[in-house]
Amino acid sequence: MKETIYSDLTQLGAAAHMPATPDEAVLETVANPHPDTLYLVRFTCPEFTSLCPVTGQPDFAHLVIDYVPGPKLVESKALKLYLHSFRNTAGFHEACTVKIAKRLAAETEAQWLRIGGYWYPRGGIPIDVFYQTGEPPAGLWLPDPGVASYRGRG
Repeated sequence: MKETIYSDLTQLGAAAHMPATPDEAVLETVANPHPDTLYLVRFTCPEFTSLCPVTGQPDFAHLVIDYVPGPKLVESKALKLYLHSFRNTAGFHEACTVKIAKRLAAETEAQWLRIGGYWYPRGGIPIDVFYQTGEPPAGLWLPDPGVASYRGRG
């Protein structure tokens, strides 16, 4: 049973279908319970997939998303469905990684956000894509992303 303060959430606690595209995905948010506290939220998605826009073959990445919440937090099931919606979407590594970051930053009104897209190699070359919205806030504990340089990533 949902608490009344979360009654506007449509995906958490209910059957939800994977959106056909990232643009159709609904990134639901909830109020930040500590809006005056500097803290970091990390999401790790080690099995992200999208499609190569030229060959249609699957591309795989390990994503690490760090953000300092503003007034809103992204609801994790909504984020999972959003990320999953890339599975049948064509896009170069750079396009997918930066699109995720910009949408998340906008929807949550994050104080700061960074993403590391550690893409598995195709054709023998891994492509890693990094984006952040600016300098991290002073005093923020910013742990290492924890993804090793490519050596048969895992």
